[in-house]
This record gives sequence, C-alpha cells and structure tokens, in this order.
Amino acid sequence: MKISTKGRYGLTIMMALAKKHGEGPTSLKSIAQDNDLSEHYLEQLIGPLRNAGLVNSIRGAYGGYILSKDPENITAGDIIRVLEGPISPVEVMDNEEPAKRDLWIKIRDAVKDVLDNTTLEELASYSRDDDQEPYMFYI
Repeated sequence: MKISTKGRYGLTIMMALAKKHGEGPTSLKSIAQDNDLSEHYLEQLIGPLRNAGLVNSIRGAYGGYILSKDPENITAGDIIRVLEGPISPVEVMDNEEPAKRDLWIKIRDAVKDVLDNTTLEELASYSRDDDQEPYMFYI
C-alpha cells in the first residue's frame, strides 16, 4: 500500500488542527505556510474531511477549520480511509494458494491495526527520542 500525497497532506492538515485544538479555527493558509504546501491543494482535501465529519468549518474573518471531535477520538485510519479509500495493501484472490492468501490477510490486518490504533493526538504530540535509532523498514 502506498499512501499518496492526498493521505500525507490530509494527515498534515489534521495534525495541525489537533495541535491547535481548543484554540479556535485555523486557516488553511496558515497550515500551508507552516508546512510549505500548496493552499489550493489543501482546499481540495479539506472538503472530503469535512463531508466525513472529521472537521467543521467556521466562516468569517477569523474563520478556518476545527476538529469536529477530540484528537484522541480520531485515528490515522479514519483520515486515510476518507482520502485514500479502503485499506487493502494486497488484493486477496479466492483462487490463490491458502498460505499466500493468509499472508495477504495478515498484512492487511497489520496495516489496519496500526492505522486504527494510532490516534491524531499521538501524531500531533509525537516527539522522537534523539537517542533512539530511526526505524528502517525493508519490504
């Protein structure tokens, strides 16, 4: 499974809103500037997030967007599903060997488990221990 820029930038928007949660609306312009992203592209992504009930828009001179729920009640899986569609890294074929089919199912379930158990609050408040080596994933 490859997360496209839609998913990546959508997470960026949601993390920015989570960091400002409770402080009032945040404009897409400020999120775009803070993250060196295209405001126009972020505008395209915020619609599906709003339609899914993850964010609310506030109109007016000091308007912008706020999370519709607390950050601990929104998962990375919620955001990725809205912007990327169903989480399925490998298509499971019925006529495939049972061992391979079970492997694909385990991979799918592991990815879902990570995304569904990582909250927006965890992502927004994340700080890496500098002593810790970064993870290296080989696929």
